[in-house]
Amino acid sequence: MTEYVSVVVGEGQARIATLLVSRPPTNALTRQVCRELSEAAAHVGRLDDVAAVIVFGGHEIFSAGADMPELQTLNAAEAQEAARVCEQAVDALAAVPKPTVAAITGYALGAGMTLALAADWRISGDNVKFGATEILAGLAPVGGGATRLAGAVGDSKAKDLVFSGRFVDAREALELGLIDEMVAPDAVYDAAVTWTRRFLDYSPESLSAAKASFRRD
Repeated sequence: MTEYVSVVVGEGQARIATLLVSRPPTNALTRQVCRELSEAAAHVGRLDDVAAVIVFGGHEIFSAGADMPELQTLNAAEAQEAARVCEQAVDALAAVPKPTVAAITGYALGAGMTLALAADWRISGDNVKFGATEILAGLAPVGGGATRLAGAVGDSKAKDLVFSGRFVDAREALELGLIDEMVAPDAVYDAAVTWTRRFLDYSPESLSAAKASFRRD
């Protein structure tokens, strides 16, 4: 039984699962949330009746990133462990052997943006703010955040975002290639469902093999 992360299967959409993060008000990524994300990603990856996965933080916010009040209570060893747990969660989402779509509302900042980048595609509301904001707290991106960002937008633009910590609106995010589609705020989840429907006619085995062909091991 998990407290903050759940897997919802087939609610109105057969063969589509939603990996739902719910830790109001900001869906901040504590160590517990990250552990639950890893478990949920592994679980949904094993579901034979699921063809595609939506990652969703609810209709208000995707994730504001690491939980700074928690981080401020940690010693150096505990902070290093927290970074490792966050990286495991991001890697677990990236390793789901099914097409994944991040449905992004509100904000996707810091580790929250890195989590979105671990999905295969990203659909955003037109009012969403993005940012590699770790540097504003004197930190560097964890979970492979800089590498994943560079893979989406290129090294130069990624360095601009990481070194400045500036916010990016949805329109700029679309121009940069950070997101794949921009829709009205109240249409984000439905747009993600529409995106995932294109995969429902294919076998889980073929989808898994197709995704595996992109691995850079």
